[in-house]
Amino acid sequence: MEASHPLDAYSRIVAGVAERLTPKVASLRVPRGQGRPGDSLGSAVIFTGDGFLLTNAHVVGGSSGGTASFSDGTSAPFRVVGADPLSDLAVLRATGPTPEPAELGEADKLVVGQLVVAVGNPLGLSGSVTAGVVSALGRSLPAQSRVIEDVIQTDAALNPGNSGGALADADARVVGINTAVAGVGLGMAVPINDTTRRIIATLMREGRVRRAYLGLAMVPGPVPANWRERLGRNTGLLVAQVVPGAPADRAGLRQGDLLLTVAGKPVAVAQDLQRQMFADAIGRPLPITVMRNGALVDVIAEPTELTSSPRPRR
Repeated sequence: MEASHPLDAYSRIVAGVAERLTPKVASLRVPRGQGRPGDSLGSAVIFTGDGFLLTNAHVVGGSSGGTASFSDGTSAPFRVVGADPLSDLAVLRATGPTPEPAELGEADKLVVGQLVVAVGNPLGLSGSVTAGVVSALGRSLPAQSRVIEDVIQTDAALNPGNSGGALADADARVVGINTAVAGVGLGMAVPINDTTRRIIATLMREGRVRRAYLGLAMVPGPVPANWRERLGRNTGLLVAQVVPGAPADRAGLRQGDLLLTVAGKPVAVAQDLQRQMFADAIGRPLPITVMRNGALVDVIAEPTELTSSPRPRR
């Protein structure tokens, strides 16, 4: 009689990811401060060999440090190196020995339906593992006074305390940082990709992320049918609103314009523009091509520095 394997293929994958990744995900205790009793709970992923951890900005809030505990029973104090509320990412630095780092993957290679595994510390229960699939990509997540763009939606069960933990692929590569519970059976994660790697590196180096600001509210919009073949594309970014007095307004951009290129690069979704809105764009001429009333129009904007999350009026 042929011996049966104790685990099916799906279970072997999930168990393998859990075994490799659980030691690399810390349980965080962060003092609440401002006279509020108790500690805030969350998770973090160690991603360098010298003690840097990645978590959510909302997990650490305005705190300067706390304690990270690992599944082997060890714990270490950490300090907050930098936080970026607009991406909901924060970098921490632990003092003392830490486990081997997790491998960061590439979220831009994910596909809907792909298996993902979440590792974190929901409700203070360290080393908890859930699994599911990628439900959608490129979602926007409203969060207090900001909108986190380009998040991964998953049906892997997430609960308070999971925030800052790892969302991994079948090879235990971290493709996202779990950021919120959006509803029953619905979770979100900040993707690990070129843009977030740039944010992480900037936080490690400078402690904050300086961003450029144009003052636009945009949604994807269709390129007119008679222009699609000529431009080789079907969509752009439709300007829904221009903030009065903002750099976009001063450059002559108008509601109803369809952004096609920024600095010579095509834009079709909000992330395409956001990738260019970092410190090196502040105070420099930024060429923008739009379609207006059936014609191509070139403008030059000069982004200012985003200082307090300005938002278009409604």
